[in-house]
Amino acid sequence: MAAAECGGSLSPSAGEEEPPLGLDSVVEEAAAAAPSAGFRLTAVRREPAVRLQHGVSGLEPLAWSEDHRVSVCTARSIAVLEQLSDVHSGGQEMVIHRTAVPAPAAACLLKVGPKKEVAECKEKFANSMDPTVSQTFMLDRVFNPEGKSLPPMRGFKYSSWSPLGCDANGRCLLAALTMDNRLTIHANLNRLQWVQLVDLTEIYGERLYEASYKLSKTDTPRGELGDFPEFQRRHSMQTPVRMEWSGICTTQQVKHNNECRDVGSVLLAVLFENGNIAVWQFQLPFLGKESITSCNTIESGISSPSVLSWWEYEHNNRKMSGLIVGSAFGPVKILPVNLKAVKGYFTLRQPVVLWQEMDQLPVHSIKCIPLYHPYQKCSCSLVVAARGAYMFWCLLLISKAGLNVHNSHVTGLHSLPIVSMTADKQNGTVYTCSSDGKVRQLIPIFTDVALKFEHQLIKLSEVFGSVRTHGIAVSPCGAYLAVITTEGMTNGLHPVSKNYQVQFVTLKTFEEAAAQLLESSVQNLFRQVDLTDLVRWKILKDKHIPQFLQEALDKKIESCGSTYFWRLKLFLLRILYQSMQKAPSEVMWRPSHEDTKILISDSPGMGSTEDDQEEGTSKQASRQSLGDTGKGMDIDDTADDSLPQSSDIGGREPMEEKLLEIQAQIEAVEMHLTREHMKRVLGEVYLHTWITENTSIPTRGVCDFLMSDAGYDDRTARVSAPLCSGGLVLQVTSFSPLHVLNLKYNFEVGKRTVITSSLPVSLSCHS
Repeated sequence: MAAAECGGSLSPSAGEEEPPLGLDSVVEEAAAAAPSAGFRLTAVRREPAVRLQHGVSGLEPLAWSEDHRVSVCTARSIAVLEQLSDVHSGGQEMVIHRTAVPAPAAACLLKVGPKKEVAECKEKFANSMDPTVSQTFMLDRVFNPEGKSLPPMRGFKYSSWSPLGCDANGRCLLAALTMDNRLTIHANLNRLQWVQLVDLTEIYGERLYEASYKLSKTDTPRGELGDFPEFQRRHSMQTPVRMEWSGICTTQQVKHNNECRDVGSVLLAVLFENGNIAVWQFQLPFLGKESITSCNTIESGISSPSVLSWWEYEHNNRKMSGLIVGSAFGPVKILPVNLKAVKGYFTLRQPVVLWQEMDQLPVHSIKCIPLYHPYQKCSCSLVVAARGAYMFWCLLLISKAGLNVHNSHVTGLHSLPIVSMTADKQNGTVYTCSSDGKVRQLIPIFTDVALKFEHQLIKLSEVFGSVRTHGIAVSPCGAYLAVITTEGMTNGLHPVSKNYQVQFVTLKTFEEAAAQLLESSVQNLFRQVDLTDLVRWKILKDKHIPQFLQEALDKKIESCGSTYFWRLKLFLLRILYQSMQKAPSEVMWRPSHEDTKILISDSPGMGSTEDDQEEGTSKQASRQSLGDTGKGMDIDDTADDSLPQSSDIGGREPMEEKLLEIQAQIEAVEMHLTREHMKRVLGEVYLHTWITENTSIPTRGVCDFLMSDAGYDDRTARVSAPLCSGGLVLQVTSFSPLHVLNLKYNFEVGKRTVITSSLPVSLSCHS
């Protein structure tokens, strides 16, 4: 590949030319990036396919959050599909919880001045004798979002997920941009409902109105609202194009006692039509308008901006940040972002031009991927951008000489323009797709000079049949690819109607997912739901845990003993237990016509024989046992996978013995996790040399429980036992063994107090 290199400078050298995008370049790139046999990918369809109620809207309608929720921008709402890993379900399909963020009913009117003056100006421009004014005003939907005789502009243009840990529940926030330019932030505070926390368009309009639509106090007044150019300028400076979240920053806050504490914050960059960028800073957890810390506006100097992305780079334990902005005319550059309030953050001294040619290839999508350079032995940053049918890439590396910039284009990927691009930030793999149902997987391979890409073609027509694609998104751990599809051509004819669906294909095998779970640095099952779902699918199909996985997991438990591997073992055992359950003979949600709801034996004046009572009780018991054992299984699997009938006593006993054996293993793992959590509670109290005034020590109950089993050799419990004296007993009332405790203590000696927790754990103190 051709590459332009610049050492010791913050921008590419002016004397060097970028590689041309001609036929020679196409042949060279195609030959250099031929698919390798070592990177073969077999995409497998994953059920179910989720049908959308409305057509998709926006340029990048699909996004996958870090907490495993997929957002789809449609013409009436944002459909949110949350992937769950349900250990109580025996069905082999993906478990998806579906919610929606509805579009506002009222149109969004940008604040460009007093309402009365704005109405007069609109009337003036609509009736102007100058056709360049009247026609421009009437045809611009930013000026006329309500539409009048035209259909209203409903639906969503773009959506963006925040990092994990931004809302009140520690999950992701959703920033949504409507077609009529309303930018809002939403949170899913309960399971079924999305709540709008703030309207940033309204707040930003009020700020501009108070500042007389000047970015700084030194700006000269531009003109009156009655001038059409000024009317256009006030609209363009608050018309959002894209918005993107930064990573979570850490700031220092001084308390009243002069103690410093770390406070999390996150930045939201909003790119406007005139090229300005508003950088909002929010304090975490984000609760609403009161959580807004600041808002600063940056002038990018790029005409007709089209896309935005954060550039975050870490070098020698120093974090650098910037904003990558792409133009509809072709240029791409990084802008410095000054974060004075953020400890340990640095930015560029001046803008860095990544691509400067005005070649009329619009930048459609930008992704920034942090990587490790194996030859330079340091971290680097890979920036990829979709430009027409090509993929532009730029490798940024900081050395002793300065910032090195290598850039080029990957050509020959698609015969049609790229409609969507996504990236797996864990291994740097990039996926692009065109509307003809073809997806390209590009794997970066480092060379001595820069890098090259090994790519492979994924034909979705071989997986789903003839389809057209409208967007793709990869799951956080790279296990699945979500695709928005509609029907393709049949016998050379287009379909009469379009049915929009979100479908899923696998990108990893079971062995790859299991290895990634065992070697994970995150050690959190919730953050790896896509990987656990692949493992769950395999166990439910084969009805056993592969031997290599059991052995590798046992070695991990013996070597380090982390509770993460115990929770993973508990997860596998529960899935195995569900795979051996008998499938229900009827649909569980369907109401029964049998009247077995009430036993009337004790009702006055209504006699009932003992046989009737026993019959009603036995019906209820059989129905309950049926629901408990077969909850969620596929009915199609009953022929081969169900338990033998009651008459087959000889075949039933081994299966029952196996179920009892698995149940015993589950109880043993749960007991171990219970003990580990209790020891952590004791460790939080006894191993702290400085205890706050509101903290008292829980006593005998915990250690009595830990010492109750004589066969359990627990040195921690024996050491803690002499310390446990007094009249208070700490009792576990409820907890989930799949979670790690994160407790906050608030005891009072001699009183009954409940210990609060950020996870589903409940402990109480009894005197």
